[in-house]
Amino acid sequence: MSDDADFDDGDDATGSGPAAGDVAGADGGAGPGDLPGATREALDRAATAVAAGDVVVYPTETVYGLGADALDADAVGSVFDAKRRDRDDPLSLGVPSVDAALGYTRPTAVATAFMRAFLPGPVTVVVERDRTVPDALTAGRDRVGVRVPDHPIARALLAKTGPLTATSANVSGTGSVTRVDDLDDRIRERADAVVDGGEAPGAESTVADPDAGRIHRRGAMADAIETWLDDPPT
Repeated sequence: MSDDADFDDGDDATGSGPAAGDVAGADGGAGPGDLPGATREALDRAATAVAAGDVVVYPTETVYGLGADALDADAVGSVFDAKRRDRDDPLSLGVPSVDAALGYTRPTAVATAFMRAFLPGPVTVVVERDRTVPDALTAGRDRVGVRVPDHPIARALLAKTGPLTATSANVSGTGSVTRVDDLDDRIRERADAVVDGGEAPGAESTVADPDAGRIHRRGAMADAIETWLDDPPT
């Protein structure tokens, strides 16, 4: 997948690269309460890094993501720097649940119904942002793409940290990453923790604006989303 093909995900603080102990293996299909101890330790390290304003790599049901505190403009800037990404190209907002998303966005009734129908899942939903979401994330736009990953490790991390940037863990213009071993060295050297969830599927998310009834990019579940948008059940 190419940059920002997945988090808007796909798409798409200098820290030292992670030491060997900062990368832990995990079964991406496990439930959050069943995650191995090494993965829980990696999540703790990642949450500590996020709290310090640093950047982390985490798995999703699409590709690996690059995360930092999405409500901290400086941390968001670190993600742009790590990706060599134009700051006029907005990032998405990753949260652990639809209910959590409602704390940072102002979706219409139609958009809320859409989110509840398709999230968690490989879908980026464009909605109006709340004032708590910084301009740095949205490039000054009033709307933001919301991601609720259908991945237990990603949601466990988001539950610990609060909203994270949701963008692929690659340098802009290069392919997205489905395995930790394939991370670009330029991303590794900027990430203060890497959480390994095994190989990711690599499918693109679908980007949809339910208020406009539009799909901006077709990806996973696109046919079902198109059917829903053609006749919203609200």
